[in-house]
Amino acid sequence: MQRFARSRAPKQAINWLCSSLNQSRSFQTPSFATVDAEGISGSQPAEVSNLVQGSWTKTSNWSTVLDPLNGEPFIKVADVDETGLQPFVESLSKCLKHGLHNPFKSPERYLMFGDISTKVAHMLSQPDVSNFFIRLIQRVSPKSYHQAHAEVFVTQKFFENFSGDQVRFLARSFAVPGNHLGQQSHGFRWPYGPVTIITPFNFPLEIPVLQLMGALYMGNKVLLKVDGKVSIVMEQMLRLLHECGLSMDDVDFINSDGKTMNKLLLEAKPRMTLFTGSSRVAEKLAVDLRGRVKLEDAGFDWKILGPDVQEVDYTAWVCDQDAYACSGQKCSATSILFMHENWASSPLISKMKSLAERRKLEDLTVGPVLTVTTETMLGHMKKLLEIPGSKLLFGGEPLENHSIPNIYGAIKPTAVYVPCEEILKEGNFELVTREIFGPFQVVTDYKDGQLQMVLDALEKMEAHLTAAVVSNDLLFLQKVIGNSVNGTTYAGMRARTTGAPQNHWFGPAGDPRGAGIGTPEAIKLVWSCHREIIYDVGPVPHQWQIPPST
Repeated sequence: MQRFARSRAPKQAINWLCSSLNQSRSFQTPSFATVDAEGISGSQPAEVSNLVQGSWTKTSNWSTVLDPLNGEPFIKVADVDETGLQPFVESLSKCLKHGLHNPFKSPERYLMFGDISTKVAHMLSQPDVSNFFIRLIQRVSPKSYHQAHAEVFVTQKFFENFSGDQVRFLARSFAVPGNHLGQQSHGFRWPYGPVTIITPFNFPLEIPVLQLMGALYMGNKVLLKVDGKVSIVMEQMLRLLHECGLSMDDVDFINSDGKTMNKLLLEAKPRMTLFTGSSRVAEKLAVDLRGRVKLEDAGFDWKILGPDVQEVDYTAWVCDQDAYACSGQKCSATSILFMHENWASSPLISKMKSLAERRKLEDLTVGPVLTVTTETMLGHMKKLLEIPGSKLLFGGEPLENHSIPNIYGAIKPTAVYVPCEEILKEGNFELVTREIFGPFQVVTDYKDGQLQMVLDALEKMEAHLTAAVVSNDLLFLQKVIGNSVNGTTYAGMRARTTGAPQNHWFGPAGDPRGAGIGTPEAIKLVWSCHREIIYDVGPVPHQWQIPPST
């Protein structure tokens, strides 16, 4: 009986995945796809290949991905080891420093990518295709239907944004008059040439696609490495891109462990590497690659609720979404919530507790945590509760009735209160500001005279990705925004920390290595550099003579 109870929840979740979009209509596997997103299972495992020098390849080494919901080995990934790196090194070396295209070389490729973007946007708008990717995302990085759909929707809108002539507009140049007739200086956006992209598991479609296309738009040749747990999503997306006109030679795709990938980077010497993931790995890459990196690393993201209490229900809902959607596995998830004392005396926390408790595994509004175990998360909670005045607000228990494998985490949405005056104390700050990539947040409160204490805490933090200042008090907003640095900051009563739509910059600030995503500004910053060409064609002045030496 107990065994049946443990297996029931994941089966319900898997069944729900297969019927959540439209129970009255059956969807067909798209023409480009080589897997059945609904049929992947332990008895019908999918396979993931590599792409190099224009050909899909397999290896003799296969790693196995476990189903996050029931632990079955359901995906086989062809892993490249250190003996198989040479084709990837050679492929990158074939791309010269001036790239596959630039304003003076093969400019028709700008138009080609505009056409590709148009076709991909249209494909992703088709129910069969969008549903395919939604379900594939849910199978490897379990999240609610709404969250998976949003990822596909943002990706589609991104391609719409860069359809038609928009790719060539990314390479817009400028001219400045010179000192004499015939002289002009022109500034151009120039590709790096051979580049690499390394992306994490939590947004298996949106993050790698947006960075990949930005790199290609600007004229680079790309080697793409996605977390092996979810690499099947991008393998299928590359097949869609090829069907829409992308050359098989423009992108290489590799599956490997971290050690092998590090060796590849050292041997291939890419001109630029974009890394999205943990701060520890980011700092190692910055050293190994001698600074030729752009980073969008970890985010211990904060939210401050100002003195003006209003729209409590709405604010509680946003707080719940920011901390616990995707089981907290967003680099933009709220890690710490600072409440003004006026909010602390409101029903906010009780409403947040009610919203958190309605999340359940059956519809994946809470689910497996793929990089932090249950033991680690609960152990961190216990250490926080040892701080004087701390208390558990809600959660703090493992999920029940499931068969999520022990290598993953599974806890109820959790919030721990820590007194504001304790956070800055020596020995506490590092513990409190440790990012837990799961459904976990720290909550504290502050009084009118303690805002500076809050600002001091923000100053001491190392990761400056997203933030929210929830207030319509303009003077309060000015104070907090003017004394903080997070690269993507929402301000106002509807402010949030999560959300990376295609219409605004998403990325950290305060670090010259910081990478953005989504917008023309982000693409130009990350995937091109400035080149100045000074035309000086004359004429030489009439009766010019050689002047004295200087």
